[in-house]
Amino acid sequence: MINRKNWGELMLLVTGGTGMSGAAVIREFARRGIPVRALVRSDDKARALAAMPTVEPVVGDMLRPETLRAALQDVHRVLMISSPRERMVDTQCTFIDAAKAAGVPHIVKFSGKESGVGFDAEVFRGTRQHGQIEQHLERSGLAWTHLRPSQFMQFYLPGTLTGVDADERALVLPAGASRLAPVDIEDIAKVCVALMTGEGHEGRSYDMTGPEALTMHEVVERITAATGVPHRYREVSPEEYRRRLTAAGHPQGTVDLLDELFAERRRRPDSELRLGAHRRFGVEPTTLAQFATRNAAAFLTPALAA
Repeated sequence: MINRKNWGELMLLVTGGTGMSGAAVIREFARRGIPVRALVRSDDKARALAAMPTVEPVVGDMLRPETLRAALQDVHRVLMISSPRERMVDTQCTFIDAAKAAGVPHIVKFSGKESGVGFDAEVFRGTRQHGQIEQHLERSGLAWTHLRPSQFMQFYLPGTLTGVDADERALVLPAGASRLAPVDIEDIAKVCVALMTGEGHEGRSYDMTGPEALTMHEVVERITAATGVPHRYREVSPEEYRRRLTAAGHPQGTVDLLDELFAERRRRPDSELRLGAHRRFGVEPTTLAQFATRNAAAFLTPALAA
């Protein structure tokens, strides 16, 4: 039984509650003892959240408004997250319309923005699609807030598409001389909770990066220092990277998406730092060295990361 006495009577909803980002946000809510409702897509995923007494899991599908009645009932604010690989534009725009019909007044969109100086959002479908959804939300008549983190530090972990190759102890990427400014999802989760429980953020956008712009060689230096095991960066051509992804069984759409991403990163190798959200909400930015130290076991035991 969820008790809202210590925070108020307003219902908060997080979609995508068991994905990488959504799960981090739900954990942060639970750590603070703040009641929250989590939208998940199956009973099995709902059961995975059952151990958190302040979390109310509700099953529904963002693409099927008829399944969302229980999730949206009495909701004051939504943090909207969904997988970027599953019809993201259709999914989130359909959900926005359903939330409006249900009387939800405010949606915080978990969006994205590359850290590259001059990065062209239109040539990479990920940022382009986020932009399309942001426009739909702004035209909806609902109050809106956009949170736009850059790439995640978690993407360097083994078991992720751009992470350390466990066999080689290497980052194997076509990143060239790119300097990226990845942000820790745990930092993002803290900002998400602040946005969801605070006021005065309607009509605002908050961009986030980590506190450093690092080459891939500098990234593996920090992983090596944290784990005590040598890691390296192995540059590969775009063609070899595509072959590796295809051989690993990844869908063609995912292969094309990453090809677009790294092509633009090579063209725009410098990154800017955007720490305004960290400062605004009192979150100390996590460095990659701190992240690697915290996740040293995961870097050395791929099963933990995957």
